[in-house]
Amino acid sequence: MLVHTAIEQKLLSAFDPVFLDVVNESHMHSVAPGSQSHFKVVIVTNAFDGMRLLNRHRAVNAILAEELAEKIHALALHTYTPGEWYEYYAEKPPASPKCFGGSKREKTALPES
Repeated sequence: MLVHTAIEQKLLSAFDPVFLDVVNESHMHSVAPGSQSHFKVVIVTNAFDGMRLLNRHRAVNAILAEELAEKIHALALHTYTPGEWYEYYAEKPPASPKCFGGSKREKTALPES
C-alpha cells in the first residue's frame, strides 16, 4: 500500500474529518524521484474541539505511529477544528516551509570574525 493511501485511510477512520488533504511533498526535498517520505496533512475535525495544538499533533502521530517509525521522514501537520478552518484557511490552506536540507541548502559564506 502507498504511504499516502495509508495516511489517508487511517486519518479518515480515526477522526472522521470534515476536510482532509494529504500531500506528498517529497519532490520538494533531496530524495529519489517517486519517494514517499515527506508529507503535509491538513485535517479539520470536530475531534479537535477543546484540544491544544500539541495534543492534536500527538493524536495524529499516535494514529500514524507505524508510518512515522518506518516510512515517513517528515510530516507537516495543520490541525483545525471546523470553526478555525472556516474562519482562517478555508480558501487558502497554509503552505509548508521550504526545505533547506541536503543538496537544496543555500550555500552561504559564514561571516568572518
